Amino acid sequence: MVMEGTAAWPVQTTAVVGSSLGGFYARWFALQTACRAALLNPAAFPARDLARHIGEQTTWQNPEERFFFQPDYIDELIALEADIHSLAQQQPNTPAPQFALIAKGDEVLDWEEMRAFCAGGAIRLIEGSDHALSDFDDHIDALFEFLDLLRPGQQSDEAAPEA
Repeated sequence: MVMEGTAAWPVQTTAVVGSSLGGFYARWFALQTACRAALLNPAAFPARDLARHIGEQTTWQNPEERFFFQPDYIDELIALEADIHSLAQQQPNTPAPQFALIAKGDEVLDWEEMRAFCAGGAIRLIEGSDHALSDFDDHIDALFEFLDLLRPGQQSDEAAPEA
């Protein structure tokens, strides 16, 4: 469904950004389409890590909100992991620019696994920090530079008035 919904997107200007499991999905999508990807503490082995959570769960933002994590989801993640591994083997240098922010202090995921998962792209290892990247403001300029974005109110060099 994702590939169908994005088929008409211009790859040259498409970029995906994902954190944790979203980083895993962003890596998969970028390898499929050759678009740019920014990965923030990406999950490297989500099938392994999420297998122990099959069953009824609560959302972290609202413990009263419940959902059921199905065993089929693990099978889907295993298939995507195989896709990523296969594509990464075929294209050892990521076909499109990739940028990863990886916190060595991540309390959820192993930073060395994340670094290996992001091989082929630019990696910024952050001493300390955490899974939520609580110090994200310290790194947002690097992310914006990778994405070729400007901060609100910031002018590009081309649009800057001459001195």
